[in-house]
Amino acid sequence: MSRVLIAGGTGLIGRQLCRSLQEHGYEVALLSRSSRVTNNVRSYFWNPDQNVVPKEIINSCEFIINLAGENIGAKRWSNKRKRAIVVSRINPARLIFNNLEGNSKLSAYITASAIGYYGAITSGEIFQETDSPGFDFLGQTCKEWEKAADQFARKGIRTVKIRTGIVLSKEGGALKRLSLPIQWGFGSALGNGKQYMPWIHMDDLCTIYLQAIKDEEMAGPYNAVAPEHVTNREFTRKVAQVLRRPFWFPNIPAFAMKLFFGEMSKMLLSGSRISSEKIVSAGFSFSFPNLDSAFKELYAKQP
Repeated sequence: MSRVLIAGGTGLIGRQLCRSLQEHGYEVALLSRSSRVTNNVRSYFWNPDQNVVPKEIINSCEFIINLAGENIGAKRWSNKRKRAIVVSRINPARLIFNNLEGNSKLSAYITASAIGYYGAITSGEIFQETDSPGFDFLGQTCKEWEKAADQFARKGIRTVKIRTGIVLSKEGGALKRLSLPIQWGFGSALGNGKQYMPWIHMDDLCTIYLQAIKDEEMAGPYNAVAPEHVTNREFTRKVAQVLRRPFWFPNIPAFAMKLFFGEMSKMLLSGSRISSEKIVSAGFSFSFPNLDSAFKELYAKQP
């Protein structure tokens, strides 16, 4: 049984990924700021801020998945907050790398990244993995994030970077936050509503991570987004239809978003189409290729 070590595995994606890996026969362990056993998953204490990591666990796993990083949308982007966002993505990767030994069993290092790599812009083009990073905060953050992973590749370890879009899950996260005002009857597009919202169903994202483990040919960056391109207005209208709530309010003006969220409003008011062709060419098949199929599962009534 192969062992997979997940850093940052206690969040929304990490919890679902743990379950998925266990269902597929993998032994799963976590790096966490607390040591405990939950749902048959053992957590090992680490603290990247203080360079504390269990070296023996790092070197006893065949695969490491690094999901660590501050929630980019949790707070306004002060200079201090932006620094914390960047450091929380770079330091964990460096700490893991610096504690690898020559006899490490590691077969692949798989890191989360984000479609923010291409920058917070609304463009007519469809971005692919070969495109350059954006020059704004999001683009440069993702650039440094992935650069921290490149040290594993230089050591000859297969390295995969999963550039993730908006993750849709029935357990919370972005969909819950986006649905809340609609449930209250305030369904409205943001800004001009023409910005694209590259998204992916949680189940498809976990399956991409599984493929990244199994497929020895996978290496480098992959966009983890559904093949369907939808704008913010189209997305909001779809949610309103599913929830049977009104969608008639005028758009929330951009100046109001900027006033409330500050610089962070850029990632809400901007968005381009992102290609999923590379992951499909690698043999991946989406279970939820469009919002209709995703919402049918996400909003299914529970027994």
